[in-house]
Amino acid sequence: MPDEENKLFFGVFTDEDDCLEAVKACTEANFTYHDVLAPYAVHGLDRAMGLPFSKITWVTFLCGMMGTTIAFLGMGYMSHWDWPLNIGGKETLPIPAMIPIMFELTVLFGGVCTMLALFAFCFLFPGKQARLFHARQTDDRFVIVLEMDEDFNEAKAREIFTANHAEDIREVDADYDINSGPEGAA
Repeated sequence: MPDEENKLFFGVFTDEDDCLEAVKACTEANFTYHDVLAPYAVHGLDRAMGLPFSKITWVTFLCGMMGTTIAFLGMGYMSHWDWPLNIGGKETLPIPAMIPIMFELTVLFGGVCTMLALFAFCFLFPGKQARLFHARQTDDRFVIVLEMDEDFNEAKAREIFTANHAEDIREVDADYDINSGPEGAA
């Protein structure tokens, strides 16, 4: 069936626990996820989907270390080599005095780079149109979107969604967006 390649199957849930249980059941049934959408972070959802650990933590760590290194080298160069001052017989490389600035640049570099990496990894950019499968998916609904590939078992998916109290179960085209359809006109 060539039509089936361009189809998606989704279920809408009102409770995060129901959604999480449905995701676990879908993973056990070897369904291919297009996406799972939630209005807030649901603990354990990424593990239930079988997603690998995020690269964001490494970006934060490496950029934080870069901030620490830049702070230490910059202050060390200025105070020890560029303009050494003898203040009360103290050493020209005062590491304890550098700690607050090193901490601040660690947080600054780590935070800014984490935000930029998140935008890059999630393909977020100014003016990007949000794709909505359900009108309330950003408010209080959880949406599981499955790809209808050649191994897709619609009866099993409906059974999983129904057993976990899905309020809406639907098959749609791959380019479906509630904003562009007749339901989005309301």
